[in-house]
Amino acid sequence: MIIAISITLFFIILRFSVTLFNFISNPKLHRVGKQYTDRVSILIPARNEAGNILTLLQSIHEQEYENYEVIVLDDESADDTYAVCSAFAAKHSRFKVIKGSKLPDGWIGKNYACHQLAQQADGKYLLFLDADEEVKQGLINSAVHRMHLHQLGLLSLFTNQLMKTPGEWAVVPLMHFILLNLLPLRLIYLVKNASVAAASGQFMMFDAAVYHKNQWHKAVRSKVVEDVEIMRLVKAEAYNGEALLANGMISCRMYRSHNEAIAGFSKNFLAAFNYSIIGFLVYIVIIIGGPMIVIMTLNLPLLFFMFGLIILTRVMISLLSDQSPVKNIILHPLQMLNMLIIAVTSIQRYLTKTTVWKGRKI
Repeated sequence: MIIAISITLFFIILRFSVTLFNFISNPKLHRVGKQYTDRVSILIPARNEAGNILTLLQSIHEQEYENYEVIVLDDESADDTYAVCSAFAAKHSRFKVIKGSKLPDGWIGKNYACHQLAQQADGKYLLFLDADEEVKQGLINSAVHRMHLHQLGLLSLFTNQLMKTPGEWAVVPLMHFILLNLLPLRLIYLVKNASVAAASGQFMMFDAAVYHKNQWHKAVRSKVVEDVEIMRLVKAEAYNGEALLANGMISCRMYRSHNEAIAGFSKNFLAAFNYSIIGFLVYIVIIIGGPMIVIMTLNLPLLFFMFGLIILTRVMISLLSDQSPVKNIILHPLQMLNMLIIAVTSIQRYLTKTTVWKGRKI
């Protein structure tokens, strides 16, 4: 019991320290006044996104950066994605839509779509966005500035998450929670070792020359968590990579219900642990089981200490990610329960090979 409590408190203090480092270092993309004119190719893979993508396209059209092109790839959609995007492109000359080729064996659908998009682009920078996002003023110019400032091969942003239902609030904040109390984001750029890597496929900006030389999406063609794998490859090849928080300049509503969020997170969680079921279970036991053991001691000073660190951690992460601290503190137990559900679901689907996303078996 004493050993279990000691391990639990050690990891709570460690995660609090990582969160505090992130909070103090404030790893956000900052707006800049200097204006850039480099050509940016905005590349959007879209599969069954007819209900979402117009918001993104309109927001790109309304942003202030001038030298850009937008290419949307319809990835064998079963809905009206191609028609919706084509109608928009017909009225806006900087936008065009292409049909994706049939998915070859050995490829994940999104990776192949991104690979095809890159082949059509002519910008100095390639910016991959998901179809369910919305960009704000200053995003592209600030990102281009960051590419220049640090001579980056890859800049990735963790977007602000929009949540409108209780089910979304019970699951989606787990993304920033896990990220910001496990990894000091500033180290992704500062530490050149490829093992220190994180990225989000919701915003990936590449130096086009570096991308075309290395064919990053082709290199990770079969990887589910392709964003992190690409960041590792970028750093392994001695290019600079950086991952930051979006600072409100791009937002995304990842999922629209509790069940959809559980399914989506289950697809990625085990892959993020390199499919090590043991490693994944150890993490879950420490983060969920450990605090339960401390609670069973009924030791009030110990409980105040533990809950105090957890609450402070949730407040800092919520502020960094522009989320409600009050909601995340109140929903913390429910979010931890959902993390356990995601873990069980992820392992079950991996072992039975039944992971499916957007109609395709992964």
